Amino acid sequence: MVERFYGTWKLNDSENFDDYLKEVGVLLPMRLMASASKPTLEVKEEAGGMISVKASSTFSKVELKFKLGEECEDNTADGRKAKSTFTYEDGKLVQKQAWDGKTTTLVREIQNGELLTTCEMNGVVSVRKYMKIN
Repeated sequence: MVERFYGTWKLNDSENFDDYLKEVGVLLPMRLMASASKPTLEVKEEAGGMISVKASSTFSKVELKFKLGEECEDNTADGRKAKSTFTYEDGKLVQKQAWDGKTTTLVREIQNGELLTTCEMNGVVSVRKYMKIN
């Protein structure tokens, strides 16, 4: 059930994030800021069956509202205009993001009380671990 993702989560650990951002095409100054930040994620249910994922850090704030299985507009923290589709598969919240002929996949899952986000593009993988704070 997607409800298990609801709550507020704080980044605790990040592996290989700079390499992933480089593969996505994020420029060095933005990569340095992103790698240094410890964002908070707030995941909650909205009216009409919508789900909201709000990411906040000292450098940026972005919010994405979506319905499972439906494509949505995704204005990323680094300024890309993408389209994302979310599905719920085997207890995981899977996001397929596409822009300018490129695609990346973000898989969110709960393991041992942590929210793990595995980001993958062209074989470059980053794992980000969040602890629940509310």
